[in-house]
Amino acid sequence: MKQILIETQTFAAKPVKLVEGKSGNGNMLVQGVLATAEIKNGNGRYYSKDLWKREIDKYMENVNANRALGELDHPDSSIINLKNVSHNIKKIFWEQDNVMGVIEILPTPSGNILKSLFENGIPVGVSSRGMGSLKQMGELMEVQDDFELLCWDFVSTPSNPGSYMGRLNESKTVTKSKYIKVNSVITDILCANGTCPIY
Repeated sequence: MKQILIETQTFAAKPVKLVEGKSGNGNMLVQGVLATAEIKNGNGRYYSKDLWKREIDKYMENVNANRALGELDHPDSSIINLKNVSHNIKKIFWEQDNVMGVIEILPTPSGNILKSLFENGIPVGVSSRGMGSLKQMGELMEVQDDFELLCWDFVSTPSNPGSYMGRLNESKTVTKSKYIKVNSVITDILCANGTCPIY
């Protein structure tokens, strides 16, 4: 029996170097691992490479039509709710067993929250949402051939190892100072009563 398959298991994140990137219309772009084939993920599920290839080939119709939308957090639904859309996938490609993606953050309420998280160096993950059935295979649950990919959503804790996104570099790398928050607080304090002695 088909069920909604959502990947939301916590795991230790690897740090991501942030770099600046914008789309042709000025929206932020991020790039990273969307999914990994041939491994057991944090939910104990296994997706074969053939299964991912088939679903990516079908999903490319959405990418090419500029409607590969996703939400901020996973809803408990197979429907993409437009009022919660935060991003649009612009490009999908393979690197070994990793499905990679370039994603445009949209200027929607959810997209603005997501953009703010990226701008402040908060690690954000991406996770697939789909419908399908599972079969127990030893210690893992194998996702069966009836799987249908619906979308990718941004989440706080993805189940796919390494599915944390970083801002995409189009022209130059911007190294974020580890003191940026401290500098901001000091500036706010010094400039609180209308005059700012540091400018």
